Amino acid sequence: MANPSKTNTTVTTFYGGDSGQWEVLSIHSIHGESLKHVQKIEIVEAGEQPQHQSALWELCGFSSNIRYTTRSEKNELDKNPSVLSKPENTYASLIPIKKSEAWWSMTQDERRQIFEESSGHIGYSMKYLSAISRKLYHCRDIGEEFDFLTWFEFAPEHSSLFDELVAYLRSTEEWKYVCREVDLRLIRTAIPANSPTIHFE
Repeated sequence: MANPSKTNTTVTTFYGGDSGQWEVLSIHSIHGESLKHVQKIEIVEAGEQPQHQSALWELCGFSSNIRYTTRSEKNELDKNPSVLSKPENTYASLIPIKKSEAWWSMTQDERRQIFEESSGHIGYSMKYLSAISRKLYHCRDIGEEFDFLTWFEFAPEHSSLFDELVAYLRSTEEWKYVCREVDLRLIRTAIPANSPTIHFE
């Protein structure tokens, strides 16, 4: 697959500034350098024009095919497809992640062994799919500072489930290869247009 550029129509941009659909409740670093605190985040999908007045930072990523996933796992994931912008899902989390060079120096099958066989990333996450919508953006191929942008939406009453999910993932062997991670918690102030979905990796 040819690497998309930042100007490619498949790229989605998260602008951190003083305007946007999502109000920032907190920003804190899990690993490495954090992001500057901002009041709001505007999400500009591919082909849309930004409405922000100013931005302290921007994060770009693109949707891609599902990776590290077997046919049987995909069939199970398809039973609970992600739907973003549900009216009840007024909470969200944006978690940018960068993995170490040790991770990227491995072969695909070696990464799969750690991702699922050792860490149970897909298998463990299955039980949360009905409550937590998610989408993954890839960044490494377009030269961004993070490798992935992971986006989650959920209802306020499911906040504890989300915390449980991310706590588990951060305890796995896979997360030993995470060298930078920032956790942003958000609340929706405006309903954005529906977005296409992709299972996270």
